[in-house]
Amino acid sequence: MYCPFCRNPDSRVVDSRLADDGSSIRRRRQCTECGRRFSTVETASLSVTKRSGVAEPFSRSKVISGVRKACQGRPVTDDDLAMLAQEVEESIRASGAAEIDANDVGLAILAPLQRLDLVAYLRFASVYQAFESLDDFEKSIHELRRECPGGRPAPPDQPQDK
Repeated sequence: MYCPFCRNPDSRVVDSRLADDGSSIRRRRQCTECGRRFSTVETASLSVTKRSGVAEPFSRSKVISGVRKACQGRPVTDDDLAMLAQEVEESIRASGAAEIDANDVGLAILAPLQRLDLVAYLRFASVYQAFESLDDFEKSIHELRRECPGGRPAPPDQPQDK
């Protein structure tokens, strides 16, 4: 890490603290040359590999914008979407992989979205899983009815009856 004041390549860590709910570390550093202090933030990188082979950093905002389209006209708040994106990121990071396929991000979205709103889940799944006919919708609706009797998903803290 170069000192932002004198560009010296050497510094020592004076203090380290968790930041952003433990997803990053804030370090207070002191330059060994000029003695000035500065802060750095370290995060574990997570890359998403697209179908084209291009890798880009994981973005919660992309998850939110993709899911927001499925939630149009549904009683889903921005806070709900932020929580869903956080849950998706946490589940992906829990896998321990530094690089993940975009397809796996979509799979990680499906379960939390199903718990959030069944209609939005069906919309997202129809695009993500490339439904081609009404039979695909009927099959998915049948699965949802079997998993969620009464049309309501089980609350996240309670197991679903099967």
